[in-house]
Amino acid sequence: MTNTDTRRILVVEDDESVRDAIVGYLDRHGFSVRGADGGVAMDRLLAAQPADLVVLDLMMPGEDGLSICRRLHERSVPVLVLSALGETSDRIVGLELGASDYLAKPFDPRELVARIRAVLRRQQTADVATTTAYHFDGFRYDPSAAVLLDPRGQTVPLTAGELRLLAAFVKRPAQLLSRDQLLDLTQHDPAEHFDRAIDLSVSRLRRKLGAAGAGESIETVRGLGYRFRATVTRQ
Repeated sequence: MTNTDTRRILVVEDDESVRDAIVGYLDRHGFSVRGADGGVAMDRLLAAQPADLVVLDLMMPGEDGLSICRRLHERSVPVLVLSALGETSDRIVGLELGASDYLAKPFDPRELVARIRAVLRRQQTADVATTTAYHFDGFRYDPSAAVLLDPRGQTVPLTAGELRLLAAFVKRPAQLLSRDQLLDLTQHDPAEHFDRAIDLSVSRLRRKLGAAGAGESIETVRGLGYRFRATVTRQ
């Protein structure tokens, strides 16, 4: 299994050299990373693709980091704040405005990675606790019960591996997932780590969904991977 972490990080930092260094370091640790120099660029990138976490510098020209932090909190986007202001009062303000964590500059990049992963783990736990089910095309997937119901309310017989694959897709609708990413997300046995294993798993899941009445919900992107096309809602 690779060490790839497919979750999407957006680094908002006006200092280009610092931003590029953070983006490069996180990219080397397997995250999907983009960079923005301020609030305007951040909004544009988030409109194009959501982020699982924003690494945000507080001290920026234009719209300040605290205002951006407040806006992101209102959109339920986790934020890890970076700032040269390391006083306790400054940390408290950032956290009260909705930041998930706070790291004072200068920092060890290894600590940044550790804190990002800790925030994402907490967010994942919160998502599981608050999400009762995922709905798509009349289907209902309940992760706590590990069951998929078709539009008639009948259980769709899926193996544990197929349920993990379905979970990977419904939690990332419209996101292109490579075979390596799906291998990691579905925790395949290391002995099965080759492209054909995922291709066969996707084929079986697609066939079962189709037999239960789903449309062409899983798209094959030749040479790149797969994308879940159905509109997913959580209730």
